[in-house]
Amino acid sequence: MYSPSYPGSSERGGNLLIADGNVVLQDRIIRASIAVENGSIAAIVDEKGKKRWLKRWNGEAKVLHANGKYVMPGLIDIHCDAIEKEVQPRPNTLFPLDLAFLEFERKLPVHGITTMYHSLSLGVGLSLRGDHLLTEMVELIHRYSKQRSMIRNRVHLRYEVTHRDGLAIVEQLMKEGKIQYLSYMNHAPGQGQYRKPGSFESYVMKNQGVSMKEVRQIVHDLLLKQEQVDWDGLRRLSRLALDKGIAIASHDDDTQEKVEDNQSFGVSVSEFPITLEVASYCKEQGMSVCVGAPNVVRGGSHDHNLSATEAIRSGAAAILCSDYHPSSMLAALFKLVDEEITDLPGAVRMATLHPAQALGAGDQIGSIEEGKLADFIIVDQFQGLPWVTDAIVDGVHVYAADVRY
Repeated sequence: MYSPSYPGSSERGGNLLIADGNVVLQDRIIRASIAVENGSIAAIVDEKGKKRWLKRWNGEAKVLHANGKYVMPGLIDIHCDAIEKEVQPRPNTLFPLDLAFLEFERKLPVHGITTMYHSLSLGVGLSLRGDHLLTEMVELIHRYSKQRSMIRNRVHLRYEVTHRDGLAIVEQLMKEGKIQYLSYMNHAPGQGQYRKPGSFESYVMKNQGVSMKEVRQIVHDLLLKQEQVDWDGLRRLSRLALDKGIAIASHDDDTQEKVEDNQSFGVSVSEFPITLEVASYCKEQGMSVCVGAPNVVRGGSHDHNLSATEAIRSGAAAILCSDYHPSSMLAALFKLVDEEITDLPGAVRMATLHPAQALGAGDQIGSIEEGKLADFIIVDQFQGLPWVTDAIVDGVHVYAADVRY
């Protein structure tokens, strides 16, 4: 009979049939059923094919009746720092890391996210403070993923390049196979998202609850560290990442010159470019451009930077991430369709296949194709808003919901 297993484990789910759904493929939507064996997609079939698979299994299968709901690939979120807020929901208020992680993971299938690259900052000083918290959380995610998990948990390490002492930490974690995505950041005031005078100070005071005196010291330290970046060490780090097949991203690109510099360090993904001109240049250079789903849902950037919808409409941006708000991912896809920016398969690709390809996982996840891992969500709508009724990861039915009328 169907038995549970853990996503990413050697023991995956048993026979599973997702019956009679509107299946969202890469380029179209079809009415079909999906047969799953040993955690992988065995076949996408019509009504006759469905009966053949049920006969073949002779009752040894779990059946999920989609009943015309959308069946989509599980969402792949390559940039989300919400785990940090789960650990520290208010300034200087820390919760146990294991409790925070387990509770946060439980929320993700609800939002349709079946693969999460948890974004953890090293050296930024604006979120979880202290290298020990970063390394402890990475170790925790790595350990739990081997023991049990609801979704496919991965680590996106966001390295602040001014943090020289962090180079050795990132190198060791990569060598140990505990990082799956790496990005380079520079949050010093006067550039990137903090180009406007006073914007950095305002953000830190509001987000961290520090005084003006404290933030002035933070600014002083950051500007001093910016003069001491170990560029040779950063190049060594990039070579190690690329040798291990780890994609590298840049953050808040604001000039073409910065894009070119980043490419010299092996960067292939630009996250949250500041202007449409820079986003378009990234695409011209063959980079993948990632924008935030909250930006789409809210109708603009909370920092008054590039409109994600504008970047998508122009063709510059090809990847959506949740940034800081996981529930925005699914809502953003349907809003793009409602506003006729793209069709549903096109919107879904931005949160599934495109991020998978950008991070080198497109041969395993990101689309509903025979032979790929069986990661799906079943999506219904209520008053025009999408909601997830079921989530399947590696063929394991990890989440189910129903409603009262």
